[in-house]
Amino acid sequence: MTSSSSPSQDAKRLAHAYPEGLRADALMEEDVAWKHDIDGERDGDQFDRSERAALRRVAGLSTELEDVTEVEYRQLRLERVVLVGVWTTGTAQDADNSLAELAALAETAGALVLDGVIQRRDKPDAATYIGSGKALELRDVVMETGADTVICDGELSPGQLIQLEDVVKVKVIDRTALILDIFAQHAKSREGKAQVALAQMQYMLPRLRGWGQSLSRQMGGGRGGLATRGPGETKIETDRRRIREKMAKMRREIAEMKTGREIKRQERRRNKVPSVAIAGYTNAGKSSLLNRLTGAGVLVENALFATLDPTVRRAETPSGRLYTLADTVGFVRHLPHHLVEAFRSTMEEVGDSDLILHVVDGSHPVPEEQLAAVREVIREVGATDVPEIVVINKADAADPLVLQRLLRVEKRSIAISARTGQGLEELLALIDEELPRPSVEVEALVPYTQGKLVARAHTEGEVLSEEHTAEGTLIKVRVHAELAADLAPYTPTATA
Repeated sequence: MTSSSSPSQDAKRLAHAYPEGLRADALMEEDVAWKHDIDGERDGDQFDRSERAALRRVAGLSTELEDVTEVEYRQLRLERVVLVGVWTTGTAQDADNSLAELAALAETAGALVLDGVIQRRDKPDAATYIGSGKALELRDVVMETGADTVICDGELSPGQLIQLEDVVKVKVIDRTALILDIFAQHAKSREGKAQVALAQMQYMLPRLRGWGQSLSRQMGGGRGGLATRGPGETKIETDRRRIREKMAKMRREIAEMKTGREIKRQERRRNKVPSVAIAGYTNAGKSSLLNRLTGAGVLVENALFATLDPTVRRAETPSGRLYTLADTVGFVRHLPHHLVEAFRSTMEEVGDSDLILHVVDGSHPVPEEQLAAVREVIREVGATDVPEIVVINKADAADPLVLQRLLRVEKRSIAISARTGQGLEELLALIDEELPRPSVEVEALVPYTQGKLVARAHTEGEVLSEEHTAEGTLIKVRVHAELAADLAPYTPTATA
């Protein structure tokens, strides 16, 4: 067991290990504490905040490798971690930003980041990810800091995990396992939990170990006596078979839940209600924007992947047109493929929408990288044909030069601040302008006995003018073809 140092020593190590530009909070705002009198007015009621706060990690639980040698899949209990990255392409600043983001992910998972190292290589080492010599240096860093976990900024193969653990003598995880752990903590809905569980099993399947060399306790039958043919399945084969069975069951359950979500979408399409999806990088302010526009009361927290479960709310444009606004899961660079597959049904909200609000953090050091990472995932879910508005959030904290650069490069973009309300009226007007409009313009004199047609015109179309006369309601609207056919008997040409 490694001895633990005092909190003051930990703070000194952290300050020494990370310059100001590399600290995890470099990717976040400074006011991480949430106060009801200040933030409640800005971000709404946040109905699930107390429930989320009821579960916190417990400090002091050992994660020494020796304590868990016979467990095939160890639940992550991160405490004191050292980060390691391999710089293969790009500039040194790019490598620093990537490691800073990994530090933010680790702190979101409940870890204390003690140190971080980056190695310059053409490609990661096939055996230990960082090479045998650097692995020995990493072991010295781990022993010096008293860390119990090493987090690698990349997805490691099962062999790399095993060999690096053998050298550093503490538990090693990769970026994918860290993101999966955060998702497992934050998933609330039945669908979200099922999607995370499926992604975890997909990740875990090729990495089972611990009992892999043991013979099975199941014996086969044979000639020469009772059970003399030899061993049947080994323990690891049995575990893999059970995991595959669970994965198949989980996929069936997710498919059933996807059907329910599809029925809701079809109902919205039947009612001709336009849909807007909020997509963007994690911690860019998507939930804050949803709360500002609709009063949804979704949890807002200065942390990565604070909200996972999609939220759909009804909203209205300044001209009175109804539409739905859907908050989606946040994206991140190198988002694990398992998560993209597992959350595909949720991400279909983006592909089926009429408009995407692509939220980007204007105060981030390199917002262009966030835009590229999100667009890559949007391409994977087949939503490249959906119109997009780039919403540059946190304009009150952003560098004016960065804002000007983004507004110049991104032709359909707008700068706002969900915190102060800056630019929200212009954003609503832009949404009203970009949403698809009904194609048929109709003028009809609807008798008062057919009031339901007037109501449909208000909910499904765009009312240009309305006048109440002795014969009925004279209404001029722009509607879809189906409603235009229902209004046709009351048009001037039909009545004449």
